[in-house]
Amino acid sequence: MTARLDRVGVVVAVIAVLGMDWQPFATLKPNRLISGQGLSLSASLPTLWAAIGIGVLSIATIVAVLRTGALLRLATGIVSLLVLAMLIGIVPATVVPPENTYARVSPASGFWLMAFAFAVMTTDAIAKLRLGPLARLAMLAGAVVAVAVILGSGHWDGLSILKEYATNSQKFWREGAKHIELALGSLAAAVVIGLPLGVACHRNATLRGITLPVLNIIQTVPSMAMYGLMIVPLGLLAAWSPLAASLGIRGIGTAPALIALFLYSLLPVVANTVVGLGEVRRSVVEAAEGMGMTRHQRLFQVELPLALPVILTGIRIVLVQNIGLVTIAALIGGGGFGTFVFQGIGQAATDLVLLGAVPTIALAFTAAVLLDAAIELSERRRL
Repeated sequence: MTARLDRVGVVVAVIAVLGMDWQPFATLKPNRLISGQGLSLSASLPTLWAAIGIGVLSIATIVAVLRTGALLRLATGIVSLLVLAMLIGIVPATVVPPENTYARVSPASGFWLMAFAFAVMTTDAIAKLRLGPLARLAMLAGAVVAVAVILGSGHWDGLSILKEYATNSQKFWREGAKHIELALGSLAAAVVIGLPLGVACHRNATLRGITLPVLNIIQTVPSMAMYGLMIVPLGLLAAWSPLAASLGIRGIGTAPALIALFLYSLLPVVANTVVGLGEVRRSVVEAAEGMGMTRHQRLFQVELPLALPVILTGIRIVLVQNIGLVTIAALIGGGGFGTFVFQGIGQAATDLVLLGAVPTIALAFTAAVLLDAAIELSERRRL
């Protein structure tokens, strides 16, 4: 009997059942700050919708447990996630009277457990299908479109996180732009500096023996400490140099955040450049030399293209890492989605925390999928 069960599916089923039967599906709060009351799936929805939801999710749990085809598992996981998205949007209209403008409804632990379970089921099915990079990008685009359609339709407008967004919409996009600016800006600076430095380290063992240990030490410094270390020297620089101050360089704000993120970004870029160039076969380089290529031509036409997948892996690490680290930069006035996270913590407003955390996670996930696809496509070209 156990041979007919899917191991990942058993874990998915346990988590899904725990979320469906033992944890509240939604939380109803009198206002944004006061702790609320947990509501089960059946208590938070109209009878018909509750029956449909329980039926679909129960069938999906059975499909997860059994050894079924990967395509069926993928379809079941996607349908389950869409059903959860539809159900949670119905809750506010069901449990909150129309005249009550203060009450807040938010997804509770049961919703998040089921969403996690069926997301695992979906990603496991994608892995088993061994979809190519273009197919994965198409699925990512489909997910983005689905979320955009739901948000645009107003189906989730009754949820607390969307109410927080409505209050902070202009600030949300401003901080979102700042978040992306810091993540991409620090990455770009690290590539511009780190790539040539990695090439130099590959060619010079003495430089490599000095540079990589120093960058390793920088990487071990906690992010809070790194941001703090930037405050005094940049503050003094701004005080001594009117030009620096006019350029926005000061002890707090964007400058220390950008510099700290840049320093964290150097090690993956430099180390992966060294490793990637080191993996290029000597016979290939010798063949290029035999063809009369100069050192410059060999580097740009042979070595770097062959090392590109490994270099892109380092860039992927940096981008995903920086998207997360930018959140901490809000503590020193760097901006980004972390602004909402720390405001929410200070106000004990969970949904304000989610307003900053959810798009940060979405950005990191999107960046990982995009760069994974780019890495795989570059590997195919290398072959």
